[in-house]
Amino acid sequence: MAMSRIDPDDESTTTTRNGWLSRRGRLRRFVRITILLFVVIVGAVFGGFLWFADSVASMRPPSGTKADAIIVLTGGYLRIDQAVGLLRDGVGKRLLISGVNPATSRAQIRKMTQSSSDLFACCVDMGYQAVDTIGNANEASKWIKDRGYTSVVIVTNNYHMHRSLHELRDTSPDTNFIAYPVINSDLARTNWFVNPDVVRTMIIEYIKFVAVAARDITGVGKGNGLRNSDTP
Repeated sequence: MAMSRIDPDDESTTTTRNGWLSRRGRLRRFVRITILLFVVIVGAVFGGFLWFADSVASMRPPSGTKADAIIVLTGGYLRIDQAVGLLRDGVGKRLLISGVNPATSRAQIRKMTQSSSDLFACCVDMGYQAVDTIGNANEASKWIKDRGYTSVVIVTNNYHMHRSLHELRDTSPDTNFIAYPVINSDLARTNWFVNPDVVRTMIIEYIKFVAVAARDITGVGKGNGLRNSDTP
């Protein structure tokens, strides 16, 4: 029985082979481009994290700062204690403690900071509405607008400062915010990258910071971060 031969010079055979080679070439280009994009994205994310971590580790509280007011974003008593200290030293004329737990009273915070009742009565406002950083920014924005302030010192942890300033500047673009980072440990003088707890905190906060940037680009997922009802 005679077997049919494929003629390499046959036009249909050549067309089929060229089509297969063309598809194979496109697939290779697609794979190369995909790998390149992946490498670029990973490099950008890693490079961004290094910048973020270095800037957090190198943050220092400014000296000789003066502003219209002070805002502290709750999350730890050390933040509030330092903010009250700034108010006592005359860095700002008034203090907003933003994001206070509804179960926490003014008297409890005053006792915790060992402050005078006169100072709290005249110059400290309690913000109970904020439940997250976006809420802090919205609560602060209303307070700033109501009182006509143009410069405000922001007190929060160093790792939380970038995201806080981003949200605050988004809600109050005409206000001059001055960062006053609270430093629990001197990261610049220690090998923080071998401390699992510090690394975990840095990574989580960086992911949140990147998520905020993505949210601003897409416009998806931004609430007001405020409680629905007034809390006395």
